[in-house]
Amino acid sequence: MWRFLRAWSTQARQKPPKPFRPLASAIILLQVGCTNFKGAIISSQFSANDIPAREKLRGHLAMILFSMLIAASFSFGALAAPHIDPAALSAARFILAAIVMGVIAGSLGVELSGAKGVLPKAPWRFLLLGALMGVYFVTMFEALKIASPVSTGAVFTLMPMISAGLGVVFLSQRVSPRMLISLVIAACGAIWVIFRGDINAILAFNIGKGELIFFVGVIAHGAYAPLVRKFNRGEPVLMFSFWTLLACAICLCIYGAWGIADTQWLNLPPVVYWAGLYLTLFTTALTFFLLQYSSLRLPASKVMSYGYLTPSFIILIEGFSGRGWVHPSVALGALVTVMGLIVLAFARES
Repeated sequence: MWRFLRAWSTQARQKPPKPFRPLASAIILLQVGCTNFKGAIISSQFSANDIPAREKLRGHLAMILFSMLIAASFSFGALAAPHIDPAALSAARFILAAIVMGVIAGSLGVELSGAKGVLPKAPWRFLLLGALMGVYFVTMFEALKIASPVSTGAVFTLMPMISAGLGVVFLSQRVSPRMLISLVIAACGAIWVIFRGDINAILAFNIGKGELIFFVGVIAHGAYAPLVRKFNRGEPVLMFSFWTLLACAICLCIYGAWGIADTQWLNLPPVVYWAGLYLTLFTTALTFFLLQYSSLRLPASKVMSYGYLTPSFIILIEGFSGRGWVHPSVALGALVTVMGLIVLAFARES
């Protein structure tokens, strides 16, 4: 598999078929960027008590970029959603993202297989991590069938606190009172933004079947960050990301088998291909890498807390794209979120 991916990455620099040229060009750009930062990208796990300050800063910056990319994905996803089954789109983007990650790893000389075979050591680790993310996406799809995006967004704000709690269970990470207070403040700001500053809507929030279904997915996603650090055995981040993406793709293919079979993949509108390209390269491959990269450098509570920035970045994207700015009271909630995360970023770790 590794030889195939490396050969594919080499051929991408030639003249690929016209429909695949945007994907090939994007892969080449990622390869160039990854080569320039090869040392930081290939480096894997650090001692839990001796992580250099520079690496922690990189972890924070990686998660800020993570939040920006996720925020932009809502706009691209909205363009593609009317034309393709969401499960089929997610399965396709994870398959392509695994290929992209493999191509980049191959071009940098990172081995994707174990010393004695095709599979890495203890492949059950990647299957479990991929299954956790698969559960998150599946429950999100099912929840949105019977619950509103606003209510599911409110449930999502529980994830950093769940991740902090599971970090205590899996890694014996300590959550200081300052960190806990910062998480609560940031969550309140995010909830205010999600509900558009409408107190009546917040008070009318009701926990139904859809919210409970998505809550299971939020727990699964919350367990992901601490388990990445627990399961990592010194493997390069690129290798770890590749196998996790592949495992998640398998889970989503099983769930979305009917949607995949019914999709006319060659007859979709061009907007689906362009949106899928962004979702594959940036919202899937790159964000998976950033999440695992940061999980090896920061406590789980800090890693997942950056999800609170997503609504704030959506406000900025919508405003600068000419779609209008939100009411100042809503922007105030975004500011509260940012302030809470700043305090959290500088909180002591142990």
